[in-house]
Formats: sequence, C-alpha cells, structure tokens
Amino acid sequence: MNNGQQNNGNMKKEKKHSLPKGWEIKKLGEVANVGSGNSAPQNKKLFENGIFPFFRTSDVGQIRKGFIGTSVNYLNENGIKSLKLFQKGTILLPKSGASTFLNHRVMMLVDGYVSSHLATIKAMSKIVDDKFLLYYLITIDAKDLIQNIAYPSLKISEIELIPIPLPPLSEQRRIVSILDKCFSAIEQSRNNAEQNLKNAKEIFNCVLDSILYDKKWEIERLGNVCKKIEYGTSSKAQTKGELPVLRMGNIQNGRFVWDNLVYSNNKDDNKKYLLKHNDVLFNRTNSPELVGKTAIYKSEKPAIFAGYLIRIHRKEDLLDADYLNYYLNSKMAFEYGKTVVISSVNQANINGTKLKTYPIPLPSLKEQQAIVHKLDALRIETQKLESIYQKKILLLEELKKSILQKAFNGELIMDN
Repeated sequence: MNNGQQNNGNMKKEKKHSLPKGWEIKKLGEVANVGSGNSAPQNKKLFENGIFPFFRTSDVGQIRKGFIGTSVNYLNENGIKSLKLFQKGTILLPKSGASTFLNHRVMMLVDGYVSSHLATIKAMSKIVDDKFLLYYLITIDAKDLIQNIAYPSLKISEIELIPIPLPPLSEQRRIVSILDKCFSAIEQSRNNAEQNLKNAKEIFNCVLDSILYDKKWEIERLGNVCKKIEYGTSSKAQTKGELPVLRMGNIQNGRFVWDNLVYSNNKDDNKKYLLKHNDVLFNRTNSPELVGKTAIYKSEKPAIFAGYLIRIHRKEDLLDADYLNYYLNSKMAFEYGKTVVISSVNQANINGTKLKTYPIPLPSLKEQQAIVHKLDALRIETQKLESIYQKKILLLEELKKSILQKAFNGELIMDN
C-alpha cells in the first residue's frame, strides 16, 4: 500500500506541469548509480595520520546543501583497505535522522570514502550532468519520500524511484551554467546580509563593552552585592501541570522564550521557586560555549525554574536587575567565566560559589539605571536592523527555490 501511495505521489508530480519538447521523465535509478557508503572503521588507529577523507553525516550536516571537499575524519592507508572509494561528483544524501536533516544534499569535490549512513548517488555521465542532478535533488522534500513518519528514514529503493525531468545533456549544461551564475550572485548577497546581521549584533556588544570596561567604575565581587544565590527545583517535570518550569533552553538573548515548556505540580516547589518580577537567572550547566547565559524574568506568566539555573537575590539598593542581566551576558562576564568553569566532555559548569566571584563594574544605582535606559534604546534599534537582514536572508532562500522551480519546469531563460 505504501509503495502504491508513493507511486501515486510521484505520478502527481509528473503531471504537475507539461515539459518542453525533448524532455522526459526518468527515475533516478535509471540515470544514476544509487548505493550507500561503508561501515565506519571502529579502530581509531586507522584514522591516525590519515590523508583520505571519510565523509560522515555530520560533515554533510555542516554544509547542508552545496559542495564538500574536506571531512572531519581522515583514514590512513590501513584504514581504506576493503573500503569502496567514491569518485568526486558523487552526491551524498542522509538516509536517517530528522526530516529536515534528510533534506541535506552535498556533492563531493574530491574522491573519498563515505559512511554507510549516507546514500551515494553518481550520475551516469552520458545521460545526466552531475550538477544538474544535485540542483534537482535539492528541490526534493524528504517528507514526500518517507513512508514511516514515526521513524524518519529513506531506503535506497525509495531514492531510486525519485522522478527526474530530464532534458538533453546540452540543455542540462545550459541550465547548470545559468544556475551557477544566479546562485553565485545570491550567495554573495546572502554573505553580505549575514555580515550586516553580524555587524548589527556587534554594534550593541561594542557599546556594552565600552561601558563595562570604563576604568572610572569600581569593581566589586558579585557576591558582595547579592543577599544569596539559589538553585532551582530538582523535581522531575511533567508534560502538563500547574506552572511552567523554565529551563536553560528557554534562555535566548537575555530573555525567556516560552516554548518547549515542561510543568510542575509540586505545591512546595511551586511556592518556593515561584519567580518574582526582575529575577535574574544564570545558567550554571550547559555546553562550554553556552554556560553562563542569563535571562531576566519580566512577569510574562507565572513560572518556576529548574535546577540548572541559579536565581540571584541581589541587594536592590546596590544593583539594578537589568544592569546585572546585561553584565552577565557581556564579553567581560563570559571571559571571566572561562577562568572559573569546570569542564568535562561536552559539559561545563559554573557553580554558585564561582558565580559570587564574578567582578562586576559598579556605578551608582542611578548611573546603572541610566546605562540600562541607553542600552534598551540601542537594543531596540539593533533588533530592527537584525529583523531586516534576517528577512532578506529568507527572501534570498525563496528566490533560490523559485529559480530552481523554473529550471526544472523548462522555463529558465537568460540572455547571453
């Protein structure tokens, strides 16, 4: 039944538009050799001083869509024995994982070895152009191929059935030439937009740094301007309940985001850890690059907080909450955090005792409030800029989709 549904879906795609004269529909397996890679060698010594790339799903995940020429792991001569070598021009496509991950497609720019978790697709050169095939496969949504939604994965037999609108080889190459030019221009525009987005964020950080590093401020230990610090609840959270439990994943850019919530029905916890307006929460355990991120609670909705977060009970006559939040999210605070963090594999921790040692520049309360007013206004303006550039990046992605659709409908025309 699934195969029938799949074939019907493919037939609908074939009838979606009438193809130009000379075009025909072929199944991927008719125009390309479709297979999978090699099981990864388990002996770590086979990767020592390696010179032969071994492409894994993680390598493809970093590129997402495009071209790949280097890998994280390289095999030595002993490591490649009995493994199949794949030619440059081979397209790699993940076979398992989240549906978004299954939409990654990259082409090898070098000969190399490939993980068995990746499908390998090599065009038959007399029938189809490598890059024409890559560009077309980018348009295929993996969810249209997945038969078992509960366990997203693709089978080689399913990949082989992908229908491809195929013009003569000379027309394929003309289309590829146009797409190369269009995508090169789009990529340049995207790079510019991403750089502008980065610059917008750096404007705010530069102003914040210039304030905090001003030598006229006295430096005080955070523990001296706080009454106490408090770890959150250690009780197991529920999918439904009376109060949301804010966790480290809910901290984004100094504020809380209210998605992927868990809940508490523990009455004692709900009373003890109930958040109050302007509570500042410090993330004490996370990955090395994210540990120490901080957010301020603005009474968005009643909530408590989890044990990986620390509530800072400040002395309100000495320390403004928003100023503290800006400081703990600053370069100055993160740099100091690196000197006191306790690290293990993929995990880092800054406990409450270490948090109390943080050196915080301490203007008067009135000066802190003036600084916060200035930073709030700047934040609004930089967020406007960020929104503009983020929208531009999204529009460029939509433009790529539109161009690809025209290309494979036979509607792509460009003046010489």
